[in-house]
Amino acid sequence: MISLAVLAFVVSMVTTFLVRRWFRHWRVFYPHDAPQRFHQGHVPRVGGIGLLVGWVAALAALPVLQWAEMAGNIDPSLLNLGAWLLLLLPAFIGGVLEDLTQRLAVLWRLLLTLVSASLAAWLLGVSVPHLGFAAIDSWWSAWPWLGVGLAVLAVTGLPHAFNIIDGYNGLAGAVALVVCLALAHVAIQVGDRELAAMAIALAAATAGFLVWNYPRGLIFAGDGGAYLWGLAIAVISLLLVKRHPIVSPWFPMLLLIYPVWETVFSIYRKLWRGVSPGMADALHLHQLVYRRLVRSVLHEDEAKNMLKRNNRTAPYLWSFVVLTVVPAMLFWRYSGVLLAFCVLFAVSYVVAYMTLVRFKVPRFFQRPRR
Repeated sequence: MISLAVLAFVVSMVTTFLVRRWFRHWRVFYPHDAPQRFHQGHVPRVGGIGLLVGWVAALAALPVLQWAEMAGNIDPSLLNLGAWLLLLLPAFIGGVLEDLTQRLAVLWRLLLTLVSASLAAWLLGVSVPHLGFAAIDSWWSAWPWLGVGLAVLAVTGLPHAFNIIDGYNGLAGAVALVVCLALAHVAIQVGDRELAAMAIALAAATAGFLVWNYPRGLIFAGDGGAYLWGLAIAVISLLLVKRHPIVSPWFPMLLLIYPVWETVFSIYRKLWRGVSPGMADALHLHQLVYRRLVRSVLHEDEAKNMLKRNNRTAPYLWSFVVLTVVPAMLFWRYSGVLLAFCVLFAVSYVVAYMTLVRFKVPRFFQRPRR
């Protein structure tokens, strides 16, 4: 697995560097007053290409690594890489087109992720066969189409959830990396080395991208990268739960509760304000952290320090994510405990959000007066 990870990391890092050079002058500029703009200059948003190339190249090289006895006990024929590529491409291509043109409507991108999710259900048979509670699992199993429908909904929505949290250098990438490592850990625990290999390769490819994304922000993942993370992680999670009933379906839910709840809460507050859920704004949690927390620490408002504030935003959210990943890895078999932590996160998120909205920055984060 180490050879697989090293190959994915190197290929992703080199490809992302080359993509940045090739696409440096081929991009549509964000307007300076765009709500999602928190950086200086014009940065390419096609880092997803390097991610995909690094991940696929490493997995495609598995037969060679096996022949050289460098890949461990992994059966490349069980990966079904062709099916994975077929289901990823509709949403990924749509995301890259949006990154290059910024003219692909939200509805079209949503439909393309739905196509990818439907292909995942058809080609790989993803579904949610149980909910982790005996009282309702017998009823749930009597209606298998419910499990397929829930799986399609999850695979359709998670790419957009990752796109929402992809607002600052290193934020979405670090979340994807940690989640992939957690999935690989549990996959190894249940003996599924193929799923573990896919998760580790994606984590390593993400690390190669982060070399250029954090802290310097030389390239962004863009919609293509966010859709790749969301689709791949959603399908790996669903296959892990389906293949191994001992794994609670609430394990991936708790792992991914931050982007999922960010999306759900954003839809709620936009509908409450009477605006379209697809309209971009600057009121996500990470954007409030940037405005209310990071600025209060640095006391700098000059444009030249925007990059510094950008880089200091992600670590606040990383600590938030760790509080969900650690219990998920500890209690991956226990649905009741995992559900309780999901509820705890949702409550903590709302409290933190309302605190920032009301300008009540905790004293711990405030700069002491001289």
